Amino acid sequence: MFPFVQKPDYCLWLIFLAMFARGGCLSRLARDGCRRMGNFTSSSASLPGPGCSQYVQEVVSHNCIVIFSKTTCPYCRMAKNVFNEIGANYKVIELDEHDDGRRVQEALAQMTGARTVPRVFINGNCIGGGSDTQQLHQQGKLLPLIEQCAPCCTSSEGLGSGHFEATK
Repeated sequence: MFPFVQKPDYCLWLIFLAMFARGGCLSRLARDGCRRMGNFTSSSASLPGPGCSQYVQEVVSHNCIVIFSKTTCPYCRMAKNVFNEIGANYKVIELDEHDDGRRVQEALAQMTGARTVPRVFINGNCIGGGSDTQQLHQQGKLLPLIEQCAPCCTSSEGLGSGHFEATK
């Protein structure tokens, strides 16, 4: 009835092609070597170089509070809102607007063990993401962490007005 069914290689090729065409990955495959399975996407791009890790370490060491964020992420907004509520100054790195955002995010994954955003740092230490930040605040543990910031990381205004400095 279907002569091609007897050829397993042909059937596998059709299934493979249909899977990528349905996922919209054919153009990505041609463009950047993307291979997609479910919600996980891996790229053939190399791992982040020491420049991205050094960049993260530099930003984190010179600022009391740093949020590595994406503009469309609700958990990132959650973390920013917590700091706005308590009037803390913080630095935001919007990865989706940063020239090396993808590589910086990979460096964060290697450094913190989590690839998700936001990645929130206080006094050089990663405290986690948006839910972690909110939970620390609700438990009364966030302000003490901020108050421990090294002198190089705090502004002369102290906790300030909740303004942030975005970096591309």
